[in-house]
Amino acid sequence: MTAIVILGAGPAGAAVALGLRRLGYPVTLISEWRRFAALEGVSQRVLDALRGAGLQHALAGALLPSRRQVNWNGQQHAQNIEFLLDRPTFDRGLRDALREAGVERVEGRVLSVQSSVNGHRIALDGGVTVFADFLVEARGRQAPSLGKGLRGPETVSLLNRWQGAPGTTASAVEGLEDGWAWMARRADGQCYWQWTVDVASAQLPGKAQLLDYCRHRRHVSDFARAFFADGAETDSHLHARSSTAILSPQVCGENWIRVGDAAMAVDPLSGNGIFQSLSSALQAPVVINTLLHKPERAALAQRFHQQRVEQLFLRFARIGRDFYADEQRWSEQPFWQARQSWPDARVAHAAADFSALRIERMPVLRDGFVDEVEVVITTDQPLGIWHVQGIEVAPLVRRLHTEPANQVLAGLSEEQGRVIKGWLLSQGYRPST
Repeated sequence: MTAIVILGAGPAGAAVALGLRRLGYPVTLISEWRRFAALEGVSQRVLDALRGAGLQHALAGALLPSRRQVNWNGQQHAQNIEFLLDRPTFDRGLRDALREAGVERVEGRVLSVQSSVNGHRIALDGGVTVFADFLVEARGRQAPSLGKGLRGPETVSLLNRWQGAPGTTASAVEGLEDGWAWMARRADGQCYWQWTVDVASAQLPGKAQLLDYCRHRRHVSDFARAFFADGAETDSHLHARSSTAILSPQVCGENWIRVGDAAMAVDPLSGNGIFQSLSSALQAPVVINTLLHKPERAALAQRFHQQRVEQLFLRFARIGRDFYADEQRWSEQPFWQARQSWPDARVAHAAADFSALRIERMPVLRDGFVDEVEVVITTDQPLGIWHVQGIEVAPLVRRLHTEPANQVLAGLSEEQGRVIKGWLLSQGYRPST
């Protein structure tokens, strides 16, 4: 039996472990506990993805609904509800889900990993050694670098946490001259303020003065003072972490794969980190299954994972770029100037153009393996669309270039026809063309 070891028990590692267990694989997961308390704002989309990964029980007791306030480009408004995810509670739920699924867990710190074509030797603290035939790297930004990949402007986020007075649960985001801040408060008075700044231009003080400096920066913001109601602060803590957008140069080999932040880590403004972690992790079990049982498709499986991770990274990067470009008050300041044109000038969402649709053979997930089929390449989906509501679209698009729509769609049911017509219209198709 193939020994599969996963390093890291965050959402990405847990999702891969549960996916592999559903495919019948025994899995060993190695991790150490998160060393700091954190609160994260997540959307309904993230919650749906977590539930889809089988992590619904981990969410129980970890969520607080919050009305999010925004102060951006000189305008203040209240956005939709976001959910505040208490990471210590959520992480305990992840471990419970893994135990219930029969995943063997090893608590420990990884000291080194020695890899070869024959497997992986993993040394842990305490003199423990674990061997793996297949390795899943899911330790996030702590994963060792594989070389020079694509990197955004160097960025650091300073998470401040303290105890304030009890009040109403709320969250907010604010643009600042030299960065931006996300803030949240819980009903029990726990307060969070995370300031994201440019490493090169921030001119931060030394570690001993950093907490007081952050407190001063927070207090000079009228928006932040009003949000936290200028309450008393006790038991203050600060945690600094890199938030530079990073794409690993390689994310898959014949006996290893990278998922989550170990494969790509996005700027926190560009999209929720948990969502992008899950996006790469949910496809990984099928990629692994293909590598182990269909070695003749190894190159195809690696190509699938690499392409999906790269395209997801660039999509998030462009979304982040556009958010930064919306803040015009300090567009000439180093922080904003470096981020309003990275990674490129391509639009995040291209306009639909039916005449530009192409049909190509691309890797997809089918029946538990990576396979190759004809897909439709669109301006907004460079990796292609295989089917819509279970209907393969490449044969239809090919015929629509030479045949009338009523003839091409004649074999579909009324419901299928309605769905396909809606998709075609969204791609810029007009029957008169």
